[in-house]
Amino acid sequence: MLNLLGEYDLRLDAKGRLTLPAGLRKQLDGELQKGFVINRDVFKPCLVLYPMAEWEQTQSMMRRLNRFVEKNLEFIRRFMNGATQVELDPSDRLLLPKALMDYAGIGKDIKMIGMMDRVEIWSREGHAKMQREKVDLTALAEDVMGSLGNADAQ
Repeated sequence: MLNLLGEYDLRLDAKGRLTLPAGLRKQLDGELQKGFVINRDVFKPCLVLYPMAEWEQTQSMMRRLNRFVEKNLEFIRRFMNGATQVELDPSDRLLLPKALMDYAGIGKDIKMIGMMDRVEIWSREGHAKMQREKVDLTALAEDVMGSLGNADAQ
């Protein structure tokens, strides 16, 4: 099970490639040769880099959706739109697809964030804007994590 951690400031090269940070390469050691899938995030204007094993688990969940329910099919269609398989080149670089970069507003300066089993890729400005959004973290933690404590107590 992956536990990807860390926040990395990077610059894309002129061809839209990023060099995977050494800290993430270490954490992804057994996954690097399997490749990745990169896609749009469903909630925020950023990209998500899925190690192949995580992408396969995500697709497995999606395969359980009934495609004869219109909202399920629409979700699958929109979620899969843009999903692109990518691999590291010999210099440990990933080429970001132009259409996905445009979606996330990614220019030269980016921020990569380890998010347990996947990696978010943000424009540096987009990440800063998200960080400035007013969120009551105490209330959010109680809403999201509070029920886990009750489940454990039962």
